[in-house]
Amino acid sequence: MSKTVKDKNPKSLSPDTPDWRVTRRTFLRGSGFVIAGLSAGIPFARAIGTDDKVKLTFGIVTDAHYADTDPKGSRNYRESLGKMTEFVNLMNDKKVDFIIELGDFKDQVEPLTEESTLKYLDDIEKVYGQFNGPRYHVLGNHDVDSISKEQFFARVENTGIAKESSYYSFDLKGIHFVVLDANYVADGSDYDHGNFDWTDANIPLKQLSWLKKDLASSTRPVITFVHQQLDVTGSTGVKNGPAVRQVLQDSKRVLAVFQGHHHAGQYSFIEGIHYYTLKAMVEGGGVMNNSYAIVEVYDNDSIVLTGYRKALSKEMKKA
Repeated sequence: MSKTVKDKNPKSLSPDTPDWRVTRRTFLRGSGFVIAGLSAGIPFARAIGTDDKVKLTFGIVTDAHYADTDPKGSRNYRESLGKMTEFVNLMNDKKVDFIIELGDFKDQVEPLTEESTLKYLDDIEKVYGQFNGPRYHVLGNHDVDSISKEQFFARVENTGIAKESSYYSFDLKGIHFVVLDANYVADGSDYDHGNFDWTDANIPLKQLSWLKKDLASSTRPVITFVHQQLDVTGSTGVKNGPAVRQVLQDSKRVLAVFQGHHHAGQYSFIEGIHYYTLKAMVEGGGVMNNSYAIVEVYDNDSIVLTGYRKALSKEMKKA
């Protein structure tokens, strides 16, 4: 039977307690300041102009790796149901415009079967689906460990998106959002039923061509989502990341890229684009080892990300 994480002290789930990283930012905002970023728990604040208005907010989470199995190393697979519940409840409370998970939504256990991994997908999607608004998924490598892309997308909802689409785009409140799929081997074939090397992630030419056309079809500012990292060259990066970045840079409208896969999290700024890698939800036991964030996009196209639990907050100014 699946077990969920229960907080012995419900008050610790409130943004009014010091356990939440948002607390300091909320206090500072009330005083005319916001936290620009957190490094090793140290806040940096700046004054914001009274004319700055939030035009859109959304919630992000990544690497839940849900499976009904015991912990392995630092990964607490079973606890992701409870952690996801906390995320969804807060997103509903904050009434964000939409939520998006950045991949590795579920995991698998031995013996590897379609039946068990589909059950884990159904279980975590049921929790995720309790959000009262549009929701989206980015495909991760573990999402196709024992199933195909078609099987994954047949059992989840991407609001308003065709079931067969593993990469897609949508518009909301003046922002153009692009979701990429880097789960292809070097020859351009799909990751399928575990037939892949997780260090060999690629965005094939067909998808790159689609991306160019999609970016050219809109004049709106752009925010991009992908599972594997576009800003690194190591094992967690997309092999043709530089080519993908070039397409994004050439559009001159991409504000930020939000990523998962690298569980420790990361941030970089390359050619006018912010690359924020969110820490993984699955890492660590107990409610305090959760990780997720709310992203606010302002009318001047600057972005403020508020990290909850272990996620780090970050302010990203438009270049």
